Amino acid sequence: MAISTRQVKNKRDSNGVLTGRPGTVYDVNIKYTAPNGEKKTYSKKGFPTKKEATQHEAEMKAKLHNPGQIASIASQRKQTVASYLNEWVESYARVNLRPSTYDGYKRTIANYITPYIGGVALNQLTPAMVGKMFQQIIDKGLKPSTAAGAKRVLSVALSHARKYRYIETNAAKDTLTKFGKSDKTPDPYTPEQVKALMQRVEGTVWEMPVILGGLYGMRRSEILGLRWRNVDLENNTFDVSEQLPFKVPPKTKVIEEMAPPKSNGRKLPITELARPFFLKQFAMQEAQREQAEKDGKPYYDNDLVVAKPDGSPISASWVSSQFGKLLEDLDMPHIRFHDLRHPYVKPTTKKFITFFEVFRAAS
Repeated sequence: MAISTRQVKNKRDSNGVLTGRPGTVYDVNIKYTAPNGEKKTYSKKGFPTKKEATQHEAEMKAKLHNPGQIASIASQRKQTVASYLNEWVESYARVNLRPSTYDGYKRTIANYITPYIGGVALNQLTPAMVGKMFQQIIDKGLKPSTAAGAKRVLSVALSHARKYRYIETNAAKDTLTKFGKSDKTPDPYTPEQVKALMQRVEGTVWEMPVILGGLYGMRRSEILGLRWRNVDLENNTFDVSEQLPFKVPPKTKVIEEMAPPKSNGRKLPITELARPFFLKQFAMQEAQREQAEKDGKPYYDNDLVVAKPDGSPISASWVSSQFGKLLEDLDMPHIRFHDLRHPYVKPTTKKFITFFEVFRAAS
């Protein structure tokens, strides 16, 4: 028989998750002749329902009767974790995820998965191997959150491999390893601290980014991608409808196209408190443009509200790395630049909550 049944103590459901109950599973065994005339048997075990086993049997019979498919199937069964992940991240993550997420997945695979289990055959990977990988990551002195990130990426990738029947179970989901929080997220700044920060960065390159991040809760790339064409000083509003593209190459001078924002675009008010900063920024950039003209130097008119003195874009990575140094120089509590927005946005309601009233009270 091509399909056989057997009893197991702990059955898995159609998603490969252990149910905690005994039951019957279905195994597929197909005898076929290889292109060299050798008699072989193809086996895949552990289907939770007869329907799934029958469907897989029909698919594999069709492939195994096609000599061109046999070599492909054989190589697939010898596929390593590294080769599968490298193929998966390009065919799935690059196409379906945001560029920043794709880049993060790629780095996680290269740095925290492949060095530990990359050489293991994909269909031989076990929860114990994955659990050992997590422990090795932590023993290396890295944060538990790094191991948790590796688990998240591996789990998603293996869930796709299971659906394609490359593997029977998801070893990352079945691991018993638990991750505690490695360190406390810094408390967001109070209105008084935001006010102090604004006063200390006045007249510097940080003034407008802090205004937009600290008073409007804008994301880093939204701030760096805000253009004057989306600012309406006459009606005192501006639109957050685009952002700086992910990974702008170093020394880029001209931005041809912006990327869509992470969340839906939104219209925000230019309040009495914020308006002077917009006007000062506009006047400063006009002066920079005129000075460049006078000096015979190029000025790159990207229409950016926040830009370098020559009009070229500021990289998001520069903001992240230099903001910490800024706070250290100012002797202020450490937070990420992204943390400036946390008190002002309610993600559960998707509603922008202005911080101006609270800030005014602290003035």
